[in-house]
Amino acid sequence: MQILKLSALLAIAAAPAFAEGDAAAGERAFRQCASCHHVVDDEGEVLAGRANTKTGPNLYGIVGAPVAHMGADFNYGDGILAANEAGLEWTVEDLVAYVQDPTAWLRDATGDSGARSKMSFRVRKAEDAEDIIAYLASLAPAPEEAEESAQ
Repeated sequence: MQILKLSALLAIAAAPAFAEGDAAAGERAFRQCASCHHVVDDEGEVLAGRANTKTGPNLYGIVGAPVAHMGADFNYGDGILAANEAGLEWTVEDLVAYVQDPTAWLRDATGDSGARSKMSFRVRKAEDAEDIIAYLASLAPAPEEAEESAQ
């Protein structure tokens, strides 16, 4: 029995850690993203950034969404479209890595050493990246709302 408990403990310790950012700090840090991105809900309400920003895609509901989640509504680059075609979804961990080095993340995720991201900006500090993703997650619809709008 002790061996099973020890095995379970080791498995938990070896599991990847999830980013636990501070959404309030992320709101402040998102200012560096707002020149290209916005967060606009399904009703058209601007939750962050400016509504007329067209450089980067809308980030509403991005955590858990498919990579390149806006589909034909946004002009994505080939690398991110390849990640979408591979069925990848945005996890907190992947988003944190992506905003810190978009091209490196794409190359790793797609296995294509020539993949390039159209996003040239990098969030320098891991803590800021985690905070920004926590903030974006806080703006997402509640699971019940997401199910209702999908029906």
